[in-house]
Amino acid sequence: MRVLLIKTSSMGDVIHSLPALTDAQQAIPGIRFDWVVEEGFTDIPAWHPAVDRVIPVAIRRWRKNLWRTWRSGEYRAFKQTLKQAQYDLVLDAQGLSKSAWLTRGSSVPVAGLDRASAREPLASLFYDRRYAVNPQLHAVERVRLLFAQALGYPMPETIGDYGLDRQQIARQCADVPSEPYLMLLHGTTWPSKHWPENHWRTLAQHYNAQGLMILLPWGNAAEQQRAERIAADLPRVQVLPKLSIAQVASYLAGAKACVAVDTGLGHLTAALATPCVSLYGPTRPERVGAYGENQIHLCATGPYAGKGDKEQPCFDGLGPEQVIQALAHLENTEDC
Repeated sequence: MRVLLIKTSSMGDVIHSLPALTDAQQAIPGIRFDWVVEEGFTDIPAWHPAVDRVIPVAIRRWRKNLWRTWRSGEYRAFKQTLKQAQYDLVLDAQGLSKSAWLTRGSSVPVAGLDRASAREPLASLFYDRRYAVNPQLHAVERVRLLFAQALGYPMPETIGDYGLDRQQIARQCADVPSEPYLMLLHGTTWPSKHWPENHWRTLAQHYNAQGLMILLPWGNAAEQQRAERIAADLPRVQVLPKLSIAQVASYLAGAKACVAVDTGLGHLTAALATPCVSLYGPTRPERVGAYGENQIHLCATGPYAGKGDKEQPCFDGLGPEQVIQALAHLENTEDC
């Protein structure tokens, strides 16, 4: 059986889909997937053994200049690529109008969430087969349940398996240190998701004094500057160079542990089964938190905590002391 999977973005959403592929591979011997994903995330689907082909799409870039996109022929070339392959089913696991539009013109059945389950109900109009999925479930379990219904196998009762080879991914980058190190994933999108910089600095000072190597990745100029301030005058704290997703994954896979705010790299850390303490302010982990073993969620208190506000600071009551204690707990768990 061959399935075309539509799950384009964001990084966290893409990562959340991996356990569903593992379920399908175990339930249906020989099933293979091609995966349509945003051009910036093409490394991630390629790591899963059930994926044959990764088909990049550039919705984010195309929407900025629709006329140029049409004249360039990029979209027509993309649709032609889909028509050339033969599938038994198209499965839209995104549930958005933009993802549903990509299924338009398919010659095989298209499956997706029903109107009550999709994030954008309009998307369900594009599907031939519609399935109900409880919106209160964790995002990983929602995708797993959608796959189980669309592909016709019982929903597994076990915890989801991302299907990634941590050791192989760790070997992809030759610069990964051989000594133990901690990664601090300080970058994220919403202003309110940022843990206070002075807390990161305190954490770095604490582990620098213990002699543990600390690595700080970054994705843009503002994050790089923050990383440099956190690392200033601390000999065991290193700001990494600009890295691709594949290179960051190698560092995450080799890390002793990580501390992360609510960010795609936090979900990637969980997918690689690297111990991680994740920090939540305006969001809560019940439905979109880092999913997997050796993951600890710490939630802030305060008037805006858990409100989903993109601007208001939300990290009252969540300081470095709680993080240090949680990391010590993870270390003790790992030693057992």
